[in-house]
Order: sequence, then C-alpha cells, then structure tokens
Amino acid sequence: MNAPKSVPGRPLSYRDAGVDIDAGDRLVEAIKPFAKRTLRPEVLAGIGGFGALIELPKRYREPVLVAGTDGVGTKLKLAFAMNKHDTIGIDLVAMSVNDILVQGAEPLFFLDYYVCETLDVAIASDVIRGIARGCELAGCALAGGETAEHPKAFVPGEYDLAGFAVGVVEKSRAIDGRGIAAGDVLLGLASSGPHSNGFSLIRGILERGHADLAQKIAGVTGERTLGETLLEPTRIYVKPVLALLGECEIKGMAHITGGGLSENTHRMFPEGLAARIDAQSWPRPPIFDWLQRQGNVAAAEMFRVFNCGIGFVLVVAPEAAAAATARLSASGETVYAIGTVVPRAADAPGTVVA
Repeated sequence: MNAPKSVPGRPLSYRDAGVDIDAGDRLVEAIKPFAKRTLRPEVLAGIGGFGALIELPKRYREPVLVAGTDGVGTKLKLAFAMNKHDTIGIDLVAMSVNDILVQGAEPLFFLDYYVCETLDVAIASDVIRGIARGCELAGCALAGGETAEHPKAFVPGEYDLAGFAVGVVEKSRAIDGRGIAAGDVLLGLASSGPHSNGFSLIRGILERGHADLAQKIAGVTGERTLGETLLEPTRIYVKPVLALLGECEIKGMAHITGGGLSENTHRMFPEGLAARIDAQSWPRPPIFDWLQRQGNVAAAEMFRVFNCGIGFVLVVAPEAAAAATARLSASGETVYAIGTVVPRAADAPGTVVA
C-alpha cells in the first residue's frame, strides 16, 4: 500500500486549527478547587477522569433516581453584553436542581457542558466558579463536565451552556401530585427576578426602548444597574424545601420556568383540578412592572412568560399551610399563600391568575 503524499508547507497542529489543548488543561487545573468544595461522600471519582463514579447514599432503602437537564437560554446574551460571567453558572445549576426537586429528589451530582469558539480560560473559570457555587447552594457535587472548542463553527467571543443533574428520592416518598385535592393551598416562594426564562422577550423590550444596561432606574433597580438586576441568578430552593419535606406533607410542587405561572402551576395536578391564583396576594418585584410598561405587554402574557415574582409553588392541605410557611420562612424563604386548588370545568384553563 502506498503511503499518502504529504502536502508541502509547515506542519499543521491542533492549535493551528483553532483548538488549544494546553488552555483546556489550564482550565481543568483552575476549576479543581471549585469542584472540590462541592464533593459529597458518595463521590468516588470526579473531575479529571473519563467518567464520574457516584454511589447511592446508604440511608435510602428503595432509591429512585431523578434526572433533569437544561440550559440558561438567551440570558447569556446579557452576560456577554455586560462581560459578567460569575453568576450565570448558578442559573445553570438552578434550572436542573429545582426541576428534580419537584419530585422530592435530593440532588446528588451535576455535570456541565461548556462550548465556545476559542477558549478563554479566565471567562470559563468565572462561569464554572458560578456552577460550583450553585452546586454548593444545592448540596450536590460538581462531578465532571465537558469543555469544547468549536473553531469556525461557533460564534466568536461567545459560549453556550448546558447542565445535567441527577438526584435520588425514596420510592415511597416520591411526590407525584396524586394526593392533591380541591381546597388545598398554593404556597409561592419568592423569586429573585426573571430567573432564566423569558429573556427573548426581555431582549426585545430592551432593544425596542434602546435601554442602557448600565443605567440605574429609580424604584426598580435600587443601587444596581438594569443589567445587574436582570442578571440576578435564579434562586435555588433545594435545601429549604428538602428540610420541609422531613416535617410536613407536601402534596405537589412546581418550578416556575418557561411558561410562567399560568403554564407551570397546574402541571402537578391530577385530572379535573385547576389552580386559582390571586395576583394581588404577593408584591410583584418592580422589574416586572418596568418590563410590562416598556414592552406594553398584556397582563396575561406576563403570567404566561414570566414567574412574576413566584419562582416555586408548593401544594399543602389547608391545615398544614401555617406550619409549612413558618418552616420555610425560618429557612430564609419569603412565602405567600397565593391561591387554592379548585375543580376544573371541561375546557377550562388549568391555571387562572386574576
């Protein structure tokens, strides 16, 4: 067999093609201390290997794994515009761990995927530092991930993120909403802002009004800028809610993400039930009022796109509402009784916000 003929010229390397292996190695070394702070006893092998080895906590008799995956969407565009990358990783973790919490799962570990055109170690380190901070807030281990350079195949100067969380719940304690009944109370946990949803609409509002992300808006942003207010990371509800589960019967839970309050709340209900939410039962954060005014957004659209100040909803029996509220408040959450479960008429919406 004839050997392939070489093409004249200087030998090409992977770096010439746009992939810097050395930068990747520097990033791995830089993030190891962040990941180390998140480790749990169940982690047998994590960052640096081909796969992470995690054993199940021995206190579970019939462990059921619960998995979730998500990204942060076009909120990244604001991070790029402000050159602020240290909190977007918290959003990434929050979107997955809050989702698996809905089933009552304790998050065990998290994996991330970071892709860019050319690896900037400083920016990537900021992002992954935020991911590690999110894992600390959720009590789960940052067990590994993937960093990829896609030269000439990705947007220069930008990156994208995806995350994957795995948790565990005792089979007999998994929450599936089957016990929810008419008359039960909806408890809403306050959000920290828009979280990581609705940013395509937010960006449209900003562009239409030629808004300056560096401005401070009286009565809306306080001492922060508009950009900092919008970049406030998603609240992670894991630890307070898991503590509550050990003391109070929670019949159902919903993470208020894409689809807002009106599309997410009733997803936990059995057939024939609906949510009736009183929009006056909690103070809506000023940033949502500002967005509605600037974009001339209809009220129904606001509730269909944004969390409007309520990031997580729990369903409890009426007699358990006071105790659950007190326990969550003691854990640092701001809690509102936002509505009730009602019978659902044929062809009626699953959630009515009025």
